[in-house]
Amino acid sequence: MKRKLIAAVGVAAMMTGIAACGGDSDDNASKDPKDRTESLTVWLMVDAQSTWPELVKDVNAQFNKKYPKVKVNVQYQQWADKAKKLDTALGGDKFPDVVELGNTETMQYILNGALAEIDPEKYDNSDTWIKGLKDTCTFEGKQFCVPYYAGARVAIYNKDMLKKGTGSDVLPETEAEMLTALDKVSAEYNKKDKRFSSLYLPGRYWYAAMSYVAGYGGSIAEYDEGAKEWKGNLSSPESQKGIEHFVNLVKKYNKADQTKDEQDHANVMANEKAAVLYGNGWEAGSVVDGANNGNPKLEGKIGTAGMPGPNGKALPSFIGGSDLAVTAKSKVTDLGEEWVSLFTSEKSQEVLTSKNILPNNEKQLEPLKTKPETAAVANAVPDAWFTPIAPGWTSIEKEEVLENMLLEILKGTSVADAAKKADAKINELINK
Repeated sequence: MKRKLIAAVGVAAMMTGIAACGGDSDDNASKDPKDRTESLTVWLMVDAQSTWPELVKDVNAQFNKKYPKVKVNVQYQQWADKAKKLDTALGGDKFPDVVELGNTETMQYILNGALAEIDPEKYDNSDTWIKGLKDTCTFEGKQFCVPYYAGARVAIYNKDMLKKGTGSDVLPETEAEMLTALDKVSAEYNKKDKRFSSLYLPGRYWYAAMSYVAGYGGSIAEYDEGAKEWKGNLSSPESQKGIEHFVNLVKKYNKADQTKDEQDHANVMANEKAAVLYGNGWEAGSVVDGANNGNPKLEGKIGTAGMPGPNGKALPSFIGGSDLAVTAKSKVTDLGEEWVSLFTSEKSQEVLTSKNILPNNEKQLEPLKTKPETAAVANAVPDAWFTPIAPGWTSIEKEEVLENMLLEILKGTSVADAAKKADAKINELINK
């Protein structure tokens, strides 16, 4: 999922606003649906506008068939400024009733009391919701949002370049075989371009680094039942092995600027400066999308596969995706819940799967595991990892801790010392 910077929200100010308004009017909720005359404001991200607009149109039609006098106002938002706009809106008197949130954003708003509690029984396939998404909506046993769609990271590779190392355009299934192939690719392409990376792993790419940590059985932080608090776990032997493995891959195979993050790595592949990268499944399309700095000449030459990891296993992926929530300030929460129910119904999820978007539930995910276009990313979802479901993790400061740790190691600090320092900072921040 795209990185989303979460602005800090004043808890006291937000809670005051929520206490002052919100909740359904008993008079309106008891009316015949055909007599309801309120309006419902829905914030969706531009993905829905560009990729499945027919679904939005159909759901609004279904909704208005039951509530013909209710005006549904769908407003499309950009990831870059959505969080800031939402924080401002929730502090005022013009706010959305339904909002799409990236799954890394939800806990911030749950803790601030900004989201209304929901009843999972009202939503299709809630008994098989993908755990990684459901967990991002859950706090203290209560549910505050509805999973919308899932995402995961996979290996994205240039088929022609891979043939130089394997004689095949299929990515090897084991990491040892893949690295042997990449050594051959490096030898071939670095003759002409010293900046070519057979495996492009940016040094600050903490999502990838923590995938290797998970691959060795480590984690960012663990909950200490005795102390009743979260504690940084990067200093554990397992986590250190994962960090070291990642850094060694960066140093050996990334011949470009090793201090960058992953924001432009699809563009690096589009410019034919990399043979393999580890990215979101949708980024394979970005590589060839000429309208967004991609390279249309590579159409048909870009493949995806599960990323091989250490110890002969697939590399665990970070679970990405989006959730839908009804805001606690809404005066029409029942209408918001019904709209979300229609938008995440099994029928609606079929529209997403038809476009190779991963659904919110295991039931509809299953067929995508054998579909060539989606097999890699769909199979990466069930065993995916997520950042700590901890009250203090949502701040961008925590991401900076991980990035700074990786940079320090690349500059020469030992893994043990950098991990210990990162754990201390995590302990300071995560339990706020």
